[in-house]
Amino acid sequence: QVQLVESGGGLVQPGGSLRLSCVASGFTDSISSYVMSWYRQAPGKERELVAANYGGPITYADSVRGRFTISRDNAKNTVYLQMNSLKFEDTAVYYCKAVRPPRVPYWGQGTQVTVSS
Repeated sequence: QVQLVESGGGLVQPGGSLRLSCVASGFTDSISSYVMSWYRQAPGKERELVAANYGGPITYADSVRGRFTISRDNAKNTVYLQMNSLKFEDTAVYYCKAVRPPRVPYWGQGTQVTVSS
Protein backbone atom coordinates (compact mmCIF):
# COMPACT_ATOMS: atom_id res chain seq x y z
CA GLN A 1 0.00 0.00 0.00
CA VAL A 2 1.46 3.29 -1.13
CA GLN A 3 1.69 5.96 1.53
CA LEU A 4 3.02 9.48 1.74
CA VAL A 5 3.36 10.74 5.29
CA GLU A 6 4.10 14.40 5.93
CA SER A 7 5.52 15.79 9.13
CA GLY A 8 7.18 18.91 10.47
CA GLY A 9 4.29 21.32 10.45
CA GLY A 10 3.40 23.49 13.39
CA LEU A 11 3.01 27.00 14.73
CA VAL A 12 5.74 29.50 13.93
CA GLN A 13 6.14 33.26 14.19
CA PRO A 14 6.55 35.43 11.11
CA GLY A 15 10.11 35.32 9.91
CA GLY A 16 10.63 31.87 11.35
CA SER A 17 11.49 28.59 9.67
CA LEU A 18 10.10 25.10 9.40
CA ARG A 19 11.25 21.99 7.60
CA LEU A 20 8.61 19.65 6.27
CA SER A 21 9.32 16.03 5.46
CA CYS A 22 7.41 13.56 3.34
CA VAL A 23 8.29 9.89 3.62
CA ALA A 24 7.13 7.59 0.85
CA SER A 25 6.50 3.90 1.40
CA GLY A 26 4.95 1.01 -0.46
CA PHE A 27 6.24 2.03 -3.87
CA THR A 28 7.25 -0.87 -6.10
CA ASP A 29 9.72 1.34 -7.92
CA SER A 30 12.14 3.97 -6.72
CA ILE A 31 10.77 7.42 -6.00
CA SER A 32 13.58 8.67 -8.19
CA SER A 33 11.20 7.92 -11.04
CA TYR A 34 8.57 10.23 -9.57
CA VAL A 35 7.99 13.93 -9.68
CA MET A 36 7.78 14.92 -6.02
CA SER A 37 5.91 18.08 -5.17
CA TRP A 38 4.56 20.12 -2.32
CA TYR A 39 1.18 21.78 -2.51
CA ARG A 40 -0.72 23.84 0.00
CA GLN A 41 -4.30 24.78 0.65
CA ALA A 42 -5.36 27.72 2.76
CA PRO A 43 -8.89 28.02 4.18
CA GLY A 44 -11.33 29.02 1.47
CA LYS A 45 -8.74 28.74 -1.27
CA GLU A 46 -7.85 26.18 -3.89
CA ARG A 47 -4.91 23.87 -3.52
CA GLU A 48 -1.84 25.38 -5.15
CA LEU A 49 1.57 24.15 -6.20
CA VAL A 50 4.38 25.33 -3.94
CA ALA A 51 7.37 23.50 -5.36
CA ALA A 52 8.12 20.55 -7.60
CA ASN A 53 11.26 18.47 -7.91
CA TYR A 54 11.55 16.61 -11.21
CA GLY A 55 14.76 14.88 -10.23
CA GLY A 56 16.72 17.60 -11.93
CA PRO A 57 14.72 20.71 -12.74
CA ILE A 58 12.92 22.38 -9.86
CA THR A 59 10.06 24.84 -9.99
CA TYR A 60 8.67 27.16 -7.35
CA ALA A 61 5.59 29.27 -6.99
CA ASP A 62 6.44 32.95 -7.33
CA SER A 63 5.16 33.55 -3.81
CA VAL A 64 7.78 31.27 -2.23
CA ARG A 65 10.76 31.53 -4.57
CA GLY A 66 13.85 32.56 -2.65
CA ARG A 67 12.34 31.53 0.69
CA PHE A 68 11.48 27.85 0.24
CA THR A 69 13.72 25.02 -0.92
CA ILE A 70 12.56 21.60 -2.05
CA SER A 71 14.97 18.71 -1.92
CA ARG A 72 14.83 14.95 -2.05
CA ASP A 73 16.77 11.99 -0.74
CA ASN A 74 15.81 9.08 -2.95
CA ALA A 75 17.76 6.61 -0.81
CA LYS A 76 15.54 7.56 2.13
CA ASN A 77 12.39 7.84 0.03
CA THR A 78 11.98 11.32 1.44
CA VAL A 79 11.29 14.76 0.07
CA TYR A 80 11.77 17.91 2.11
CA LEU A 81 10.53 21.47 2.05
CA GLN A 82 12.68 23.96 3.90
CA MET A 83 10.63 27.07 4.58
CA ASN A 84 12.38 30.24 5.68
CA SER A 85 11.19 33.80 6.27
CA LEU A 86 7.67 32.55 6.79
CA LYS A 87 4.79 34.96 6.34
CA PHE A 88 1.21 35.04 7.58
CA GLU A 89 0.05 34.12 4.09
CA ASP A 90 2.04 30.88 4.18
CA THR A 91 -0.50 29.50 6.65
CA ALA A 92 -2.06 26.43 5.06
CA VAL A 93 -2.22 22.68 5.06
CA TYR A 94 0.80 21.41 3.13
CA TYR A 95 0.48 18.25 1.06
CA CYS A 96 3.06 16.02 -0.53
CA LYS A 97 2.39 14.59 -3.98
CA ALA A 98 4.13 11.87 -5.97
CA VAL A 99 3.38 11.27 -9.60
CA ARG A 100 4.90 9.24 -12.39
CA PRO A 101 3.02 10.17 -15.54
CA PRO A 102 0.80 8.81 -16.92
CA ARG A 103 -0.09 7.11 -13.63
CA VAL A 104 -2.47 8.64 -11.14
CA PRO A 105 -0.80 10.75 -8.45
CA TYR A 106 -0.48 9.85 -4.80
CA TRP A 107 -1.17 12.37 -2.03
CA GLY A 108 -0.29 12.55 1.61
CA GLN A 109 -2.75 13.47 4.34
CA GLY A 110 -1.27 16.93 4.87
CA THR A 111 0.43 18.79 7.68
CA GLN A 112 -0.74 22.10 9.11
CA VAL A 113 1.53 25.12 9.02
CA THR A 114 0.37 28.16 10.95
CA VAL A 115 2.27 31.43 10.89
CA SER A 116 1.10 33.65 13.70
CA SER A 117 2.47 36.13 16.20
